[in-house]
Amino acid sequence: MMPGWLRWIAPWVALGLGIALAVVLLKPDASGDRQDEPDSAAQPLTQLPAEQPAAVPAPAPPTPQSQPLSYADAVDRSAPAVVNIYTERRVLVPNIGALPPDFGRLFGEVWPDYRERVERSLGSGVIYDALGHVVTNFHVIERASQINVQLKDGRESPAMLVGVDRDTDLAVLKIGLPKTPVIPLGRSDRLRVGDAVLAIGNPIGLGHTVTQGIVSATGRGRLGVSTYENFIQTDAAINFGNSGGALVNISGELVGLNTAIVGRTLGIEGIGFSIPVDLVRGVVDAILRDGRVVRGWIGVVPRDLSPSEIEQFGIPEGSVLVRQVYGGSPAGAQGIARGDVITAINGTRLRGAQDLMARVAMLKPGQGVRLGLWRGPPFEGPVREHNVRIEVVERPAQAAASS
Repeated sequence: MMPGWLRWIAPWVALGLGIALAVVLLKPDASGDRQDEPDSAAQPLTQLPAEQPAAVPAPAPPTPQSQPLSYADAVDRSAPAVVNIYTERRVLVPNIGALPPDFGRLFGEVWPDYRERVERSLGSGVIYDALGHVVTNFHVIERASQINVQLKDGRESPAMLVGVDRDTDLAVLKIGLPKTPVIPLGRSDRLRVGDAVLAIGNPIGLGHTVTQGIVSATGRGRLGVSTYENFIQTDAAINFGNSGGALVNISGELVGLNTAIVGRTLGIEGIGFSIPVDLVRGVVDAILRDGRVVRGWIGVVPRDLSPSEIEQFGIPEGSVLVRQVYGGSPAGAQGIARGDVITAINGTRLRGAQDLMARVAMLKPGQGVRLGLWRGPPFEGPVREHNVRIEVVERPAQAAASS
């Protein structure tokens, strides 16, 4: 039998449970809400895209004009007119048998017995015009008794010597082959340091060989290679047999004639020199026209001044000291003496002895030239400045190394 208190409370418990059930049934499910909305704990916040830097355009590829991918077109245009030169010269040597060669030289011309020996040499050259004139270095053909020229297409011909200019180390030959290719001539005064150039020649007898480099410098002098030096310096490989070969630009035009290698015995690589084509053109045209090169001369032998001399005596930089004056020369007739300092020519400051010699040589006989002088000797007594006008004459052959 149920106790009285339980009978009293049972209806209230039943009423409470009913109300709770109704609340649960009518209220939206909390778990359903979380399914409809993203759970911040379960899912990360959506990130905005990071700001990207502005795109930088790639540099444009080099154009064929500024940096060709190949130099084949330049080689095709110029190489056919580059020739190989083979020379023979006969020399008398002491007949010393099995003795060392230097032993005979000790006795010179008094050695009782001599024999003739043939010396062979090689070099390069370029075909200058359609008449078959070939330009090369003078030292390539010097004292040669026989000269043979071989073209790139394999044809060969003996060559006749037309004329030489020892002062610039140039020589002109003539071959008799028909339809010879001609090398296109460029302008060396437009060359800039850094320009790409190609050297084409006959190194160590290998035949046509092409090397590439850049113009390292222009106007190089004081090398002791020739009287008038105004070389193009390049790092294109120039080896034995390349002398007289072509230095061409990337258009295949001749800009220089390869002539010298320096520093090889010192282990220095990449220093070669070429005669500028502007100088080559003038010398060759003079030889073809007159058979020789006519140069102006005033009769002084100049010497460069050292930096210490220039600083000590306050002499203008580039001035030259008169080391010798030829008797009966135009300079001697005007009172120029040994020890004078020449500071200018026709009002323009000098750039050394080579500059003075070259500028006087360019003048024609009969022209006048005005020299600025510091009357010397500059190392004794007060300096006296004045100008002297001298009439230029043709330089005699025996004065090859003077102004």
